[in-house]
Amino acid sequence: MLKIKDLKATIEGKEILSGINLEVKAGEVHAIMGPNGAGKSTLANIIAGREEYEITGGEISLEGEDITELDPEERAHRGVFLSFQYPVEIPGVSVTNFMKTAINETRKAQGKDDMSAKDMLQMIREKSEMLEIDRKFLSRSLNEGFSGGEKKRNEIFQMAMLEPKLAILDETDSGLDIDALRIVANGVNKLRNKDNATIVITHYQRLLDYIVPDFVHVLHNGRIVKSGGKELALELEKRGYDWIKEEIEA
Repeated sequence: MLKIKDLKATIEGKEILSGINLEVKAGEVHAIMGPNGAGKSTLANIIAGREEYEITGGEISLEGEDITELDPEERAHRGVFLSFQYPVEIPGVSVTNFMKTAINETRKAQGKDDMSAKDMLQMIREKSEMLEIDRKFLSRSLNEGFSGGEKKRNEIFQMAMLEPKLAILDETDSGLDIDALRIVANGVNKLRNKDNATIVITHYQRLLDYIVPDFVHVLHNGRIVKSGGKELALELEKRGYDWIKEEIEA
């Protein structure tokens, strides 16, 4: 699904990623953990194609296609989805109309006709019911006046509607209480299947109690320095990141 080879990147001349190697196969969930400043969100943004970062080496491929030079829209049309840590507000544009536009733009890029109003309505109904979303919520302006939990649930609704091949969740648990966390995580789990893959970026083990990863990777100083199963996240919760640093320096 996703293959990253020796990825290096800078922002404003400062190196943030120092040679990332990562392979994510279809059907898998990978968690990326690490201390502040390790490069976790940078990695997410670069996979999605954010242009403020400069890739200075390496390659990103999706389903065997090199996407390193593609812009964010082209990556999105090929099935890359990024759930933002801080979703933006768009006054005057309803959640439903935003999704209609996003879906039809992707279909256009794939050489397909717009989805019919009937099919769109049915899809919205099915996905909102799956994620326990009140239909009134969908008529509100995108993220305007939303609580932190509502913004994150809306991101998962977008993910459900777009049905991406690769979903990247950048600190989706940030600012969520336990009930909102459970609802968001349940939505992610319901959308998981053998044909898609998910990368979860988080500081904390608690999210991984709900979204159980197949692999956990620790990022430190722009490199993946340790990988393991879900047990690694439990060890990090218990011991922190200092022991990782000690291992590297030993």
